[in-house]
Amino acid sequence: MAPVLLLWLAVSLSGTWAVDRGNFKTCDQSAFCKRQRALKTGESPYRALLETMELTNTRLTLQLINDNNKVRLLLELYRLQGNITRVKINELKPLKPRYEVPDVLIREPPTEPLSLLSQDENGVVLSLGAETQRVIVSARPFRLDIMEGRDVLMSLNSRGLLAFEHLRMRKDTSQADPEAEKKEETDPANQAETAKEEEEKVEDGMWEETFKSHSDSKPNGPSAISLDFSLPGVEHVYGIPEHAETLRLKTTDNGDPYRLYNLDVFQYELFNPMALYGSVPVMLAHSAQRTTGIFWLNAAETWVDISSNTAGKTVFGKMLDYVQGSSETPQTDVRWISESGIIDVFIMLGPTPKDIFSQYASLTGTQAFPPLSSLAYHQCRWNYNDQEDVQTVDAGFDEHDIPYDFIWLDIEHTDGKRYFTWDPHKFATPKEMLQGLVDKKRKMVAIVDPHIKVDTNYKIHNEIRSRSFYIKNKDGGDYEGWCWPGSAGYPDFTREDMRAWWASMFAYDQYEGSMENLYTWNDMNEPSVFNGPEVTMHKDAMHGAWEHRDVHNLYGFYVQMATAEGLIQRSGGVERPFVLTRAFFAGSQRYGAVWTGDNAAEWDHLKISIPMCLSLGLVGISFCGGE
Repeated sequence: MAPVLLLWLAVSLSGTWAVDRGNFKTCDQSAFCKRQRALKTGESPYRALLETMELTNTRLTLQLINDNNKVRLLLELYRLQGNITRVKINELKPLKPRYEVPDVLIREPPTEPLSLLSQDENGVVLSLGAETQRVIVSARPFRLDIMEGRDVLMSLNSRGLLAFEHLRMRKDTSQADPEAEKKEETDPANQAETAKEEEEKVEDGMWEETFKSHSDSKPNGPSAISLDFSLPGVEHVYGIPEHAETLRLKTTDNGDPYRLYNLDVFQYELFNPMALYGSVPVMLAHSAQRTTGIFWLNAAETWVDISSNTAGKTVFGKMLDYVQGSSETPQTDVRWISESGIIDVFIMLGPTPKDIFSQYASLTGTQAFPPLSSLAYHQCRWNYNDQEDVQTVDAGFDEHDIPYDFIWLDIEHTDGKRYFTWDPHKFATPKEMLQGLVDKKRKMVAIVDPHIKVDTNYKIHNEIRSRSFYIKNKDGGDYEGWCWPGSAGYPDFTREDMRAWWASMFAYDQYEGSMENLYTWNDMNEPSVFNGPEVTMHKDAMHGAWEHRDVHNLYGFYVQMATAEGLIQRSGGVERPFVLTRAFFAGSQRYGAVWTGDNAAEWDHLKISIPMCLSLGLVGISFCGGE
C-alpha cells in the first residue's frame, strides 16, 4: 500500500504550486447552497402565530408557520447578560432530533428578564432592559427588529430569506422506515403537511448527491436552514475566518458566498471565499456609531452571503452623494446558510468593539494562557531526518548566537506514521535528545495526527478498535480513509469517553520517550482524508446517532481539546499545555494556538497571513501564526 500512496502523492503534488479548485465545491455544486440561494427576497412564507406566544421571566416562545407547507417552527428568544440576545429556531415537532452544538459555550448563558411592552394583531414589542432598547416581533410575514430609540440596530428576516427544511420521510423509495412513516402519518400535526409535501418539488441533491466520484447518501433528506440579517448604517463587516482574504470582508453578489467548512486546501488561493482549514461563524459589523456581532452556532457546512447598497461606489461617488444630499443610508445585508442543525444565533449588541470582545468571550471563553516560552522563536521545517540532524541544528543556533526556544518534528519522526511512537533507527533514544534540549532550557513539539494507521501490531489502533471508538461508516463498520500512514481509522472525538482515553495516552508511561518538555502539534484534523470527497470525510459517516455532516466543523476543535487535556493531566494539572492545531472552531482559543495552514513560500502568502491572523484575533483566537 505504501508505494501506491507515494505514487499518489507524487502525481498529486509534483509540478503544482497552487490548489486544484476542481477538488472543492462551489455553491452551485453544493445542492443545499444552490437551493437556498435560489430563493427570492421579499417572498417569506413564514408567519408568527401570536396566539401561541408564551412569555416567562427569561424566555419568549412563539410558533412560526410556513404557509406553503403548514410546517410549524418554534422560536425561542432570550435576553442574556451583557447586552446579548439569543434567537433559536427549530422544528416544533421534528421527525427526529436535530443536532444542537454542545461544548462550545463555556456554560449555559445566564439570562436577564424580558418584559412585554405592547401587543396587537400585528406583533409584539419586548423590552431588552435598557431604557430604549427593545425587540419588535412582526407577525406577517415574520420579522424581528432590534431597536434602540428610533434606530434599528439589526433586523432578522427583513428580506424574507428565512428557510427551514423540515425532516420528512422519502416518498419515492423503499428505503423509508415503516415505523417512522406510520408515526408521521398518524400525528395530527403532520397530516396537514403530508399532502403539501407530496406537491413539493423533489430537486436534484435533496436525497442523494454526487461530487466527482463520491456519493452522499443523505438518509435524512434535505435539512438546510437559512436566515438573513440586515445591518442599517453599516458598510464594514469582518470575521468569519478562515479565508485568505482582506480584513474587511467583500460583498459576494457577483460570486460565491464565503464558505465555512474545514478542509485540507494545500497552497490555497488568495482573495478567495473558498473554505480553508478552520471555521469560526462569527461576524462583526462596525461603523463610527456602533459595533455589533453575530455568532451563528452551527457546525455543519455553512455559506455566508454579503451584500451592500454602497458596494461598488468609489470614494468620489460617496462624496458626490454627500454633496448632493443623498438620503440613502448605508446598509449591509448578510445571509447565513447551513446544511443541517438548527438556527441558534447570538446577537451581540456592543456598543463598542471592546464590548463585543467581552460579550463573545463570555460565551466561548478567552485565549488560553500559554507557556511563556511558546511566545518565543520556534524552529520548524519539513523535515529533520534524525536525532543527529536535530542536534546539529540546535548546535548551529548556539554557534551563531541565535536564541530559540522550540524545535519541531513532523511525521517522519514516528515509527511508520504511527503516532505516539518514535522511529527506532532515526530517533532511537528520544529521551536523550529531549534531555539535551532541557539542559539548554529548550523544548520540542512533535506531531500527533488524528488518523490512526490500521495495523494489528499497533497498540493505539488495537485499543481504539477494541473500545469501538472509531467513527463508523454509513453501513456500521469502522470508517477507513487514506492518509499519511496509508489506510487509517478516525477516532470519534465527539465522544467524551474517547477524548478521555486519548488524553490518557499522553501520560509519560503511555507515550514512551516523552518528557515534560515535549509538546504537541495536531495537523490534518479537518479531518483530512486523501481519498474522501473534497479531501475530507464522507458526510454520511456516523458519530453515534449523528451524521458527520452535523459535526464536521467541530472535529478539529475536539482533537485539540483532548490533546490539551492530556498535556494538563500528565503534569498533574500544574503545567500549561502548548497545542497547535490546523483545524478549529468557535471556542478553540481555550485549548491553544492556531496556524494558517499549508501556504506557499511566496511574499504574497506572507503578506496575507497578517489579515488572516487579525481576523482570527477579532473572533477570540489571538494566538495565531503563519508558516
